[in-house]
Amino acid sequence: QQGPRPESRSLGSGFIISSDGYILTNAHVVDGADEITVKLTDKREYKAKVIGADKRTDVALIKIENGGPLPAVKFADPNRLQVGGGGGAIGSPFGFENSVTAGIVSAKGRSLPQENFVPFIQTDAAVNPGNSGGPLFNLKGEVVGINSQIYSRTGGFMGLSFAIPIDVALDIQKQLRDKGRVSRGR
Repeated sequence: QQGPRPESRSLGSGFIISSDGYILTNAHVVDGADEITVKLTDKREYKAKVIGADKRTDVALIKIENGGPLPAVKFADPNRLQVGGGGGAIGSPFGFENSVTAGIVSAKGRSLPQENFVPFIQTDAAVNPGNSGGPLFNLKGEVVGINSQIYSRTGGFMGLSFAIPIDVALDIQKQLRDKGRVSRGR
């Protein structure tokens, strides 16, 4: 006999890309969500709706309605990012909100098994469950990527994290905003 399905909660991160409430995160963060609540650093909470998500690149665009301008991040050119340069990841690892970790860029253009659409930025910044969808910053405080994956045998951080370059993510979000889906050539 089946009883009611227990409520399931998931946790991820994201960042505001425009003052009118558009937010970038990972597609796997919002996949299957019935309801999305966005909590800002000042503890304000908003309901969000998914504008679109692309599983192939793991990018999702969501939007909150807040009635006022929001602070948005600044973007860097990820092509200017240097291997060996520093950076930081912000997110909510294991539910610890607004956590910042630092690291260096270990590689650029990294291909991962079964991932042929994203030239990942590899860092050693500590990224754990709950960091997904959060920003990867350069040392100037500009976003260079979206933290997306870790390599782990335990489920926790083991020194390798991968971010989607922000130019790839911004191209995907533009298509999601304009058409609600991503078009690719064959």
